[in-house]
Amino acid sequence: MNKVDLLRAFNVNIDLAVEAHELLRGEAQAEIPGVSMEEEQLEHATVTTIKILNEQGVQEMGRPIGTYITIDVPEVHTNNYLIHREITKTLADKLTELMSLPEDASILLVGLGNWNATPDALGPQVIEKSLVTRHLFNYTPEELRGKLRRVSAIAPGVLGITGIETAEIIRGIVEHVKPDLVIAIDALAAGSLERIGTSIQISDTGIAPGGGVGNRRAAINQETLGCRVIAIGLPTVMNAAIIANNCLEALLNELKTSPSLYQLYKEFNPKAFEQILEKALYPYTNNLMVTPKEIDSLIETTARIIAGALGMSLHPGISAEEYQMYMQ
Repeated sequence: MNKVDLLRAFNVNIDLAVEAHELLRGEAQAEIPGVSMEEEQLEHATVTTIKILNEQGVQEMGRPIGTYITIDVPEVHTNNYLIHREITKTLADKLTELMSLPEDASILLVGLGNWNATPDALGPQVIEKSLVTRHLFNYTPEELRGKLRRVSAIAPGVLGITGIETAEIIRGIVEHVKPDLVIAIDALAAGSLERIGTSIQISDTGIAPGGGVGNRRAAINQETLGCRVIAIGLPTVMNAAIIANNCLEALLNELKTSPSLYQLYKEFNPKAFEQILEKALYPYTNNLMVTPKEIDSLIETTARIIAGALGMSLHPGISAEEYQMYMQ
């Protein structure tokens, strides 16, 4: 079963626009109408910018018109502070371009997710590591005057903890605080194992929490909040159906290339794919999500990188060293 058929059969969503683009372009063997793509290779990152330009692109990609930037940073797994600092700067530069904020802008950071579930705790951990200034803005040290923006932050939890839709909580805060921009940080679901913890997506179209794990909640975007929304996401889980399908595909490819086993490959019924996967995944079918055992360390590292990039892009008047000092 090819990947597109698998996603449809098991109702699996892909959160990363770059993965959806790769799948659709591969299936069509042509560029996607209404969609543009640019790729930039940096020393420690590959930056892919997908732009959905019109309604035709919306229909093809299943996402709103807007810009989706994916920063692939496989070296995030290395324990190297200098590399992590370069990744942080790359993310900060792309955020600055996408946000295009005036100096006096007010920003609300929203850490989506469940702090009690490690793979879903990225948002709350980013908030914990972020520099918030709104409550102290009029009391900042003299050397920081004019270098900071007003930043407030909230980790509202999830519906199962609060009994309130996250979008409702955020809307109430926005009505009171009146920020110029909301930045929502959330964990995503990957379509390939190598992207877990290594692909950071930022977009200017908002976010629908829980979409990647089949639990889509009310959207958080400009239409629902009345102000611009930037979304930052990082894949932390992957649907087990995709992994099982990849294993079967690899087995079939082995049968196809082995002369002694080629007859088995010829006799294999492609329609049996879905039945085999359903049996293997029973009773969870498309509801089984997989995450690496070192996910706690991965969340800690990436939360620090994202929080650092937010600090550099929202408070451009202070250096990375000053940011760390004032966080203490």
